[in-house]
Amino acid sequence: MSRPATLGQLRESGWRSVPVKEEVRRNAISLIRSGEPLFAEVLGYEETVLPQLENALLAGHDVIFLGERGQAKTRMIRSLTGLLDEWMPVVVGSEINDDPEHPVSRHARDLIAERGDDTPIEWVHRDDRYGEKLATPDTSIADLIGEVDPIRVAEGRYLSDELTLHYGLVPRTNRGIFAINELPDLAERIQVGLLNVLEERDVQIRGYKVRLPLDVLLFASANPEDYTNRGRIITPLKDRFGAQIRTHYPLETSTEVAIVAQEARPLGTEDVDVRVPAFMNDVVAEFSQLARRSPHVNQRSGVSVRLSVANQETLVANAVRRALRLGESVVVPRVSDLEALAASTAGKVEIETLEEGRDGEVVERLLKQAVLGVFKERCGTDRVREVLGAFDDGTVVHAGDDVASAEYVALFSDLAGLRTVVGELAEGDESPAAAASAIEFVLEGLHLSKRLNKDAVGARATYRAR
Repeated sequence: MSRPATLGQLRESGWRSVPVKEEVRRNAISLIRSGEPLFAEVLGYEETVLPQLENALLAGHDVIFLGERGQAKTRMIRSLTGLLDEWMPVVVGSEINDDPEHPVSRHARDLIAERGDDTPIEWVHRDDRYGEKLATPDTSIADLIGEVDPIRVAEGRYLSDELTLHYGLVPRTNRGIFAINELPDLAERIQVGLLNVLEERDVQIRGYKVRLPLDVLLFASANPEDYTNRGRIITPLKDRFGAQIRTHYPLETSTEVAIVAQEARPLGTEDVDVRVPAFMNDVVAEFSQLARRSPHVNQRSGVSVRLSVANQETLVANAVRRALRLGESVVVPRVSDLEALAASTAGKVEIETLEEGRDGEVVERLLKQAVLGVFKERCGTDRVREVLGAFDDGTVVHAGDDVASAEYVALFSDLAGLRTVVGELAEGDESPAAAASAIEFVLEGLHLSKRLNKDAVGARATYRAR
């Protein structure tokens, strides 16, 4: 569709300018009325965070998100561009997205005064109406608001000329959404520069008598530890945010599993068929859930959902490596693959122990608790009584990375009742690799339930009766 190219054509088209908050509000109302979610890719906030955010958008408030790392704060803010109109007209050559109906920069005012209805118009896509700055101690007022451009002065303009200004990130996001991540890290003297933006909706640059009435929807993110305890956000700035919304980690294991399924990179290829059973997905998610409740993990730094994603990818990668060495085309992660999660966990959680060097023990203990918890939920010892009976008769099972899937399948003839339980865990997958994974899970669950003994040496393990 052809769009108006001049100011006169724009007026004839019937287009009318609305403030960005009204634009977002109008589009949010449309989504809410139709029952569609504001963010299709943000899970677990349907009953907690999203209702508060909807209220803030409907009220036209600037918002600050409080939450630990990995709680989708930035993703939600960036996704808000979907609530903007797809295209927006601006005066050609404007650095701050001047509204053709209400120009604020010297360039736009002069151009409209000179050309009138023939003023050229260009259209900006909503993805280009978003600005973001990670707050760091070295962030300056010039970065956010603007500064005199010495090159323009050297070209012959007077210092008093507004055209010598180089606008910062906030003015350049005029008529759009601007986000400041980790706001407490912004120096207090720089935070003062945002006061007018949030309340009076204008910016002032150095000693210029220039007032730019900006139209900006402002979002910020902060760690609650910085925000509430250290008092690193100045009080007048906190007061100017209309809404403060607390984010959180997934409250249920099922939500964590869904997020991992959405975010983890698939590692299967044409030659390698990767299948991850539901109980292994649950173990990875339950591990993160347990870490968030563990007294040995620093909860102030948080346990990000990125931990679950990285652990899932590492689990599958280790299973792929094992299958390639064994010459198997179907890859199904096993309990023995969980040892590889130590590498992907180490940099994402802060272990607090009385003795140094015990980080690995804490991770190993949490993994065992996760396996046991999922085993009790999905199986329990009552459903595998026949299997225990076979061990009482002297059966010994060897497991590990170097044990082929076919060797596990051979256990069906030795362990009565095992086939039924494995079939339920495999959920219809009749491949030897799926059977091997389910068998290892049952054996480890019985060991952690203190119904079987386990002797582990390196990558090999032996299960026998107690």
